[in-house]
Amino acid sequence: MAKKQTAGRDQLGDFAPKFAELNDDVLFGQVWSREKELSLRDRSLLTVTALITKGAFEQLPYHMQTAKNNGITKDEIAEIITQLAFYVGWPNAWSAFNVAKKVWDD
Repeated sequence: MAKKQTAGRDQLGDFAPKFAELNDDVLFGQVWSREKELSLRDRSLLTVTALITKGAFEQLPYHMQTAKNNGITKDEIAEIITQLAFYVGWPNAWSAFNVAKKVWDD
C-alpha cells in the first residue's frame, strides 16, 4: 500500500485547500490505493507515460522516482521512453530521458 500523501497540503494547503484535499485524499488516497484493481507498478507506468505524453516535466521527477520505487527498472523506463518517442515526439522523449537518467543513476 502507498504511503499517505501530504504533498498537496504541504505545498498548496494554505493557497488552495480543496485542491490539496483532492490531491492527497482522493487521487493518492482513494485512487492510488486501489491495488486490487491495478498495481502500484502499473499505475506508475501509466502516470509516467501520461506525463511524458503531455510534456508535464515538472511533475515527472517525483513520478519517475515513484515508478522506480514501485519496481520499474532502468531498462524498462528506457524502453518505455523509446516506444513513446514515436508516438508523442522526440523532444518529449529526450526530455524524459534527461529526467530518467537522474532518477535511475542515483
